[in-house]
Amino acid sequence: MKKPPKNLGLLFDWHAEQSRTTTMILDRPFDIAPAAGTEYDAAALAGLVQDMSGRLYAAGARKGDRIAVVKRNHFDMILLAAAAARIGATAATISGANYPEHLAEMLGRLDPAVTLITSPVLEAAERAGVDLVSFGKTVLIDGGAGDAGAGLPTLDGLRGSPVPPLDLKADSDLMMITHTSGTTSTPKLVAHTADSCRAGTKLELLPMPIAVNGPKDICLSSISFAHSRAYAWAMAQLRWAPKALVIASSHEAEDVERLLERVRPTTIEATPNVFQAWVPLVRRRPELFERVRYYMNTFDLMHPSIARPFVNASKRRLLLWGHSWGQSEVGPMAGFGYTRGQINRRAAAGGDMNMMGNPWPGLVAVKAADPETGRPVKRGQVGVLFAKAKSTCVDYVGETDRWTEKWKGDWWNTGDVGYKDALGRIHFVDRAVDAIPGGSATELESKLLERIDNAVEVIVLTRGDQAPVPVVSLDGPDLGAEQWAEVARGLPDMAAPVFIPWHRLPRTSTWKVRRKELRSMVFADSPDTTVLEERFT
Repeated sequence: MKKPPKNLGLLFDWHAEQSRTTTMILDRPFDIAPAAGTEYDAAALAGLVQDMSGRLYAAGARKGDRIAVVKRNHFDMILLAAAAARIGATAATISGANYPEHLAEMLGRLDPAVTLITSPVLEAAERAGVDLVSFGKTVLIDGGAGDAGAGLPTLDGLRGSPVPPLDLKADSDLMMITHTSGTTSTPKLVAHTADSCRAGTKLELLPMPIAVNGPKDICLSSISFAHSRAYAWAMAQLRWAPKALVIASSHEAEDVERLLERVRPTTIEATPNVFQAWVPLVRRRPELFERVRYYMNTFDLMHPSIARPFVNASKRRLLLWGHSWGQSEVGPMAGFGYTRGQINRRAAAGGDMNMMGNPWPGLVAVKAADPETGRPVKRGQVGVLFAKAKSTCVDYVGETDRWTEKWKGDWWNTGDVGYKDALGRIHFVDRAVDAIPGGSATELESKLLERIDNAVEVIVLTRGDQAPVPVVSLDGPDLGAEQWAEVARGLPDMAAPVFIPWHRLPRTSTWKVRRKELRSMVFADSPDTTVLEERFT
């Protein structure tokens, strides 16, 4: 099969012209086409992108402009970004789950010519006293409800606008803007070109055994479609054209359960925290996952005790769990495929999945180094991980100084701490801001998740030289003092646990925990002077 074009603006037209195409199945209609149903063939997707390019042009967007897309999670964010690229504009896909004050700050950095936004986002901003309608021409995506956005033009009101001719930018020019998760502060706006995007997607365009979807596969994705991973996913899946692409825009277990009753996937990709939220579902209804042959987690580190019920629910003889280390700024940097047996053994032993595999040969170089000098440390010695790749982002929009500070010569500081073993494989230890002196917060989290039968989330909060504080979410009653003492037996010293229900944990659009806010909740009665920086996607 031919490789897809680099430019997102051409992707859906290209796919519709191929001899083998895919069908897209949605858990709910697109917000930009609420009456069009939940199933699209290739021609319908391409037609929707063209239609939206006409509406964007009618709204005043022109070549070189930036367009903000602020809405709840769904794949139509990618369609709007493709529509913008067709007319030479650049869309910034921004999750409406961000706090209103963070949205205002991001829109201020972006300085968009046109802002597409939904009324629920405006309503939340209105309640918070935040103005989100002063950033270029504001167009309501959903037509509005109530007083929020009253009098603003709507996307539906632009229906029937002529489709302008293609007017693409060069592959070296800005093509897409996404954002980091924002676990500690306002997310950064990550800028990529068609060239840097293709460099980050090269791996998935290769015919990798098992990991590539075949013509009989049904591929389900439940990620944040505002993030750069969604662009690479779309590019690769439209090339390989499985039988169906299933979009789980909602991560909630009850919504996913209804979707899985309609269609049984053979491959599933989600974020680790989404898989964690689905653990009660897979335990209660393992048959929904019995056809899965390949799982992949993205955006963050996976724990074997979370992966175990999913791999054991599958009835496929050959099964693999793809574990990838990467971030929005660079894309994939290393990866490893865990078998069912490896996951079960690691979970039973209280182990972890921190071994991330080798850096992808020919695509990226990685070194563990001293953060001040950038000089490599010895094999097996922990250092800050630096990457060198053509897929690295070209800027932080509105914060070029922060982007510049991340470089040490030709090497990008990932903000992750780890080491390379004798075989050159990357072992993730911690985010630099979460590191435990002489230990690993992520390893401790893996052990606690395995030891607590009904745990759905464990976050270990560090406090300098003081004992770390475990924050635990349970699918059941809190543990008593004796039960906790048994759980903690033989582990590094920890403070008494704090039990917080799953839905009270502050989360980002990728369902990562907002650690700065969590610290404020946990340490509300005591001073916490720890300074956190952004945890990268």
